[in-house]
Amino acid sequence: MRDGMRIIVIVARLLLGLAFTVFGLNGYLQFIPQPTIIPGDAGLFFGVLFRTHYLYFTTGVQLIAGLLLLADLYVPFALVLLAAMISNILVFHITMMPEGLIPFPIVVTVLWFIVAWSLRAHFAPLFVRKAK
Repeated sequence: MRDGMRIIVIVARLLLGLAFTVFGLNGYLQFIPQPTIIPGDAGLFFGVLFRTHYLYFTTGVQLIAGLLLLADLYVPFALVLLAAMISNILVFHITMMPEGLIPFPIVVTVLWFIVAWSLRAHFAPLFVRKAK
């Protein structure tokens, strides 16, 4: 990999790690102000996540994956964890709260693809048509 591309991948990994570490921590410490009312189905959905404590699981996964990316440890595993998180974030915003689609969900998706593309050889075994 060329030096310029290597730097882009490192910066993308660190930004992605920082974003999910901060939002993962926020799930426990709640230091980012939340809107008092989230309208419609998005509000109902978030209400269920809070009441059932499901949010602790999802933010825990985000925190662990973010820390792994920042530490440059088990990066392919962290990317797999975040693929599930990011796809759910995108689906939430597309179906329930499209006004929140820009910038965070789009930015983290682009960052994820930059890091994942650089490690695509690690994901190749997942695309075996018939496992033995």
